[in-house]
Amino acid sequence: MTRRMALVFAAIGGFALSGLPSAGAGPGEPPAVQPARVAPADGPDREARQPQVAVDDRGRIYITFGVGNAVRCARSDDGGKTFEVAAVGSVDALSLGMRRGPRVAVAGASVVVSAVGGREGKGRDGDLLAWRSADGGKTWAGPSRVNAVAGSAREGLHGMAAGPEGSVFCTWLDLRSRQTEIYGARSSDGGATWEADRLIYRSPGGSVCQCCHPSVAYGPDGSLCVMWRNLIGGARDLYLARSADGGATFGSAEKLGKGTWPLTACPMDGGMVASGPGGLIETVWMREGSVFEARPGEPERRLGRGVQGWTAIGPGGPCSVWLAARPGRLLAEVPGQTNPITLADGANDPSVAAAPGGRGPVVAAWEAKGGGLFVARLDRPGPAATR
Repeated sequence: MTRRMALVFAAIGGFALSGLPSAGAGPGEPPAVQPARVAPADGPDREARQPQVAVDDRGRIYITFGVGNAVRCARSDDGGKTFEVAAVGSVDALSLGMRRGPRVAVAGASVVVSAVGGREGKGRDGDLLAWRSADGGKTWAGPSRVNAVAGSAREGLHGMAAGPEGSVFCTWLDLRSRQTEIYGARSSDGGATWEADRLIYRSPGGSVCQCCHPSVAYGPDGSLCVMWRNLIGGARDLYLARSADGGATFGSAEKLGKGTWPLTACPMDGGMVASGPGGLIETVWMREGSVFEARPGEPERRLGRGVQGWTAIGPGGPCSVWLAARPGRLLAEVPGQTNPITLADGANDPSVAAAPGGRGPVVAAWEAKGGGLFVARLDRPGPAATR
C-alpha cells in the first residue's frame, strides 16, 4: 500500500529550490530556505526517524526511515514535490537512533534498503538485513541476512552504497571476535544475492571506535572507499581504506587529516565519505566539537562548530550538511555560497545524497525537532525525473 503526500515547497519555474538565494536576497545575505515535509508531525509516520537518501540516474529521490520496528521508503518522481511511501518490512527490534537506522541505495533497476534488526535488540542481538525492490520501491522482497555470523552486527551501525552494473556494498561494525572490527559484503546483482562477508580492517589495538557508524562510497569507475573512526593508542581519528576491485580486497588503512583526538569515550559520530568523478574523494567528520572536511593525503579544513556531518558530491562539487548541536540548527555548505546556509533551526541526524557520477539532484533529509521528516534540495533544479 502507498499513500501520496503533497509537499509544500517554495518553487521557481515549477521546481523546488531549497538552500538557494531567493529573489530579493541581497549580496552576503543568507539564502531563503523552504524545506518540505516528507513525514508530517501529525501523520501516520509522525514518529519517523533516521532518514537516509538516495538518488537514481533518472533523478528519482528515495528516502528510507524507521517508524518503531518498521522500515519505510518514500519515492519522489518529480524532484521532491510529492512522495509515495511504501512499507519495506519490519523486525521484532529495529536498531534506530544515533545513526542506527535503515540505509537506501539504487543499483540499476533495483532499490535496496538495509537495516539492523533482531528479536531482542538493544545490543543483545542483531543482523544486517537487506530488502530489494524491482519495481522502484512499490513492493519489496526479503530480507536477506548479509552478515555470515548470526548476531555479529548487533551494534546496529552500518553503511551501504551502490555502484556501477548493479553492485551494492554494505559495511558494518562487527562483533564476532568480541572486538569491534570493520566487515563488508558485496552484491553484484542489485541485492538479490550477497557474497560471503569479509574482514576489511582490524585495529592493532583490538577494536575500532565502538559506537561510530562506518560509511562507504563507490566512485563512477567502480572503485570503493570505506571510512570509519579508529581507536589507536587512545586516539579516535577517522581512517579510510580503498578497493580497486569492487570490495574483493582493500589496501592499507590511511588516516584522514593531520590533527588527532585523544579521547577515552566514543563520540558516536562517524561522518561520511563520498566519491565523485576524476577520483575525487570527499570526507566530512567531527573532531572535538568541530566539523571538518578532508581529502586523502591533504590537511583537513574546518567547516565550523558542530556534529553529525554528512556529504555528497553534486554537479558543482561537494555539498555538506551538519548540526550546530544535536538537536539544533542544521547548516549546509553548498557550491557557490561563501558562507554556510541554514536549512532548519531544530534538526537531528541529517543526510545528503546526489545522483550517480556527481549529477543532481542533491537532496538533504533530516528529523525535525518537533517530529516528522523534512527534505531540501541543495542544487539548482534541472529536468524532471523520467518515469
